[in-house]
Amino acid sequence: MSQPLDRYRKQVLFAGLREEGQQRLAASRVVVCGCGALGTVVAEAHVRAGVGHVRIVDRDFVELSNLQRQVLFDEDDVRARTPKAMAAAEKLRRVNSEIQIEPVVADIDAGNVRSLVEGADLILDGTDNFEVRFLLNDVSLETGIPWIYAGVIGSHGQTMPVFPGRTACLRCLIESPPEAGSMETCDTAGVIGPAVNVVASLEAAIALKILSGHADEVSPELTIVDVWSMSFRSMSVRDLRAKSACPACHQGERTWLRGERGSQSIVLCGRNAVQVSPSEKGKVSLDELADRWRASGTVQKNAWLARLSLRGPDLEITVFRDGRAIIQGTEDLAMARGLYARYVGS
Repeated sequence: MSQPLDRYRKQVLFAGLREEGQQRLAASRVVVCGCGALGTVVAEAHVRAGVGHVRIVDRDFVELSNLQRQVLFDEDDVRARTPKAMAAAEKLRRVNSEIQIEPVVADIDAGNVRSLVEGADLILDGTDNFEVRFLLNDVSLETGIPWIYAGVIGSHGQTMPVFPGRTACLRCLIESPPEAGSMETCDTAGVIGPAVNVVASLEAAIALKILSGHADEVSPELTIVDVWSMSFRSMSVRDLRAKSACPACHQGERTWLRGERGSQSIVLCGRNAVQVSPSEKGKVSLDELADRWRASGTVQKNAWLARLSLRGPDLEITVFRDGRAIIQGTEDLAMARGLYARYVGS
């Protein structure tokens, strides 16, 4: 892909890129998995840098509490209940019309992750949970596509590049997802925008280095920052893969990619909400669903989702076209599944 270089003139002047590096960026394809706090910053960085194809995958819609740290959204998106992937793509196309921006409204799972990363040169972590990260780790090892892990909570965060077969993977570093209740979450510790911006910028810098042809210069390190205490440290993972007994790296185990791990119902961090996914996803008629709901409460609908605000209990059910739902007003998985069965179907 050829792009006019005037837009990127200041970037091309940088010794680490030059014109050759910029052309490599233009020919590159990335997939941003999750378009919340980290994902919006990472997606914007790649679009502004001129990466030729940016696929943005997210399962959620924009809410008011997102605006504190998710830089691509505004109050109009909140009022319209716009899916995050669509809202982000709309903003980013106004930033750079010379590249391809592909929004995908979907929950990343074992059934679709291969197709979502197909053709990508790099997978970027913008997710908010370890189950998806372990799935991305599996698909990276299986396909050979490198990925960059990143996470933020409170005022601190971390990031680490993974080159399949060469460097430590996420399971070398963390054997399995943390037990429920064993770690802080954004619901208990909160999260501040500067921490998000710093970690996402580090992730984006690593990505640009890889995509521009300098992957061999990327250090195998876990970088940890805390913007409140102003601490910054890097932990080498150079020998971790060789020393670990990682079943994913050394035995080819793909537990998450085969769908053996991962829940169909999950509590969404900081949302007082549960996501419920049907065992088999299919296309839902939002018009028919909205018609059925009218006797049960207030209904809103757009091209991507239908939303029911129930009369009486402070509960809302948002259903996407693939049958996935977000039940707001509870963190009780059994209750959420019951509401799904009652108002959407088993």
